[in-house]
Amino acid sequence: MRNSLIIISKQLKDTLKNKMVLLQFILYPVMAIILENTIHVEGMGELFFTKLFSIMYIGMAPMSAAASIISEEKEKNTLRVLMMANVKPWQYLLGVGVYIWIICMIGAGAMATAFTGEAVINYLVVMAIGFVISIVVGACVGIFAKNQMGATSLVMPVMVILAFIPMIAVFNEKIAKISKYLYTQQLRNIMDNVSFSGLGNDTWIILAVNVAIFLVLFGIIFKKKGLE
Repeated sequence: MRNSLIIISKQLKDTLKNKMVLLQFILYPVMAIILENTIHVEGMGELFFTKLFSIMYIGMAPMSAAASIISEEKEKNTLRVLMMANVKPWQYLLGVGVYIWIICMIGAGAMATAFTGEAVINYLVVMAIGFVISIVVGACVGIFAKNQMGATSLVMPVMVILAFIPMIAVFNEKIAKISKYLYTQQLRNIMDNVSFSGLGNDTWIILAVNVAIFLVLFGIIFKKKGLE
């Protein structure tokens, strides 16, 4: 745990220097708050922009950050130095994952101010679940990629699928039939009512299958590539 806390401290300092990663954490909450308070269109759903940018936040920021951080440190041989300093792979990954999750939850907390009552808790739970899954996906990309440029090339199409398809599905029924198998789409469905009541078994099954797939994928990639 001490090593993981050191990794968290290290990542905080690195993020303050890395403007691109820092922008990922700030952009979506800021855009959601600005648009929610400046644009009002008749017939638009309640808190439309907050919910829209929340799913984009889940599907992009933690995934991009995890892939970027891990691949960059692999490329610069920082990970090899950490391994030689008796930092175990699980300690490093836990530190990076917890750090990204905390920073993203701070952004989600800012967006949650748009909600009231029980909806605030439900909203934060949805965001917390989504961030965890996306961090695992980002870690898969970061470990698999040879360098940071390769990680960026790999993570971009994944982010487009997970973040933008649920948004497009709102306006296209054919795409909605496909997107329902994505965890981001299921989280979007929960977020529409900001409630867990009345959910069918399909929602939980699809979420569980998504989690299982990404965990198995992570295990395979980690076993094959490792951190060094």
